[in-house]
Amino acid sequence: MMARTFYAALLIFLVFAVIAAEFSQAFSHDERILLQTRRKHKHTGFKQGECPGACSYRCSKTQHRKPCMFFCQKCCFKCRCVPPGTYGHKEVCPCYNNWKTQEGKPKCP
Repeated sequence: MMARTFYAALLIFLVFAVIAAEFSQAFSHDERILLQTRRKHKHTGFKQGECPGACSYRCSKTQHRKPCMFFCQKCCFKCRCVPPGTYGHKEVCPCYNNWKTQEGKPKCP
């Protein structure tokens, strides 16, 4: 009786291990990092050391990554805030949203 319980538990464990292995292979390395970043993303109260990670996610889908990262980090250092997602949602961070260039255009991506 004890052996049957052990083998049943082992079988269940192996099934879950196979499912987990297939799930982890379904996503590329970059997609898994983006999913982890998205789960951990906070919007305000950043320390300067946290700005590069938040801006890396914010700028992850743009074709102009280098200028996006430059201005996002500049805004993050000043405002201590980065909006959620890769585009829009600036209303979450008023400082980030209201900082303008001399021409009156948004400074922060």
